Amino acid sequence: MKTLIAAYSGALRGNGSSFRSAVQDFTAFSWLSKSKVEKQLQIVSVLQWVISFLTMGVGCTVIMIYILYTDCWLIAALYLAWLVFDWNTPNKGGRRSEWVRNWTVWKYFRDYFPVRLVKTHNLLPSRNYIFGYHPHGIMGLGAFCNFGTEATGFSVKFPGIKSYLATLAGNFRLPLLREYLMSGGICPVNRDTIDYILSKNGTGNAVVIVVGGAAESLDCRPGKHRVTLKERKGFVKLALRHGADLVPLYSFGENDAYKQIIFEEESWGRWVQKKFQKHVGFAPCIFHGCGLFSSSSWGLVPYANPITTVVGEPITVPKMECPTEKDVDLYHSMYLNSLIKLFDKYKTKCGVPETEDLEVN
Repeated sequence: MKTLIAAYSGALRGNGSSFRSAVQDFTAFSWLSKSKVEKQLQIVSVLQWVISFLTMGVGCTVIMIYILYTDCWLIAALYLAWLVFDWNTPNKGGRRSEWVRNWTVWKYFRDYFPVRLVKTHNLLPSRNYIFGYHPHGIMGLGAFCNFGTEATGFSVKFPGIKSYLATLAGNFRLPLLREYLMSGGICPVNRDTIDYILSKNGTGNAVVIVVGGAAESLDCRPGKHRVTLKERKGFVKLALRHGADLVPLYSFGENDAYKQIIFEEESWGRWVQKKFQKHVGFAPCIFHGCGLFSSSSWGLVPYANPITTVVGEPITVPKMECPTEKDVDLYHSMYLNSLIKLFDKYKTKCGVPETEDLEVN
């Protein structure tokens, strides 16, 4: 700043070259400041979502119970009455808001990593789809950004297709969190909801299922490409029952967002995680990212590594009211092969070594 002041003083004394130099220095200084502000806005946008993901459900429940014991109890009582009345809305596709999906905060969220959505084939609005998202990662950051918002332009890249990101049904039993999720087009990952979207909601619907689920998150580590898929066949059976085309997706960089402590299979830590997963629905991962002000410190902010989600070629699936085990195995095998081919085709473009293979469990 002192240099700028000195340069401007020289300019005022009639030194033209000093004036031009001052203008250039000021422009560079302003650009640097703007860049820092942009970066901080990106960090805050990601951190607010992470905190919401981890605490909003429990926090809102506690606040609602507290309000019931205050003079404002009527507000909480009216909301809880509304909650009972509106209980089945999430199972019917929810209540999405294009305004919420287009919030500017999601663009900052996208640019922090950045997150990119790569289209490889057209999708017909006259068909319905089940997208299989791989891998889960710790929080499914790419899944949320690409399909729970419009930050990466899903509706522009796939005109006539409406995405529904499916997540744990338990989230939709928690006050206020359910409203927040539904506004982004997020729905419960259960059979009733998927049946409704694929059979009673017309065509042009794409249900996005993170196939590996909580079990896959336990194996998430930077630089590792491992998916839980061999025994996950329920989504294929649903596709056959509704004649919905299967679309494999691979999100390069999803596993690089956080570092976590990996417990060995026979260890007490893994035993606790699996028991928790079985009874609660998600696995408690011990993970960390970077700090709010420094990438070298520990915190909840994910690492700013690129996340590139590649949408593969749709697999045409016939409609079968009662698909046999043989039918399910056939289309599951086709899906698995398609996912591996998708990974192999795009891995080097996304910074993965040519020698790296996709590990399927």
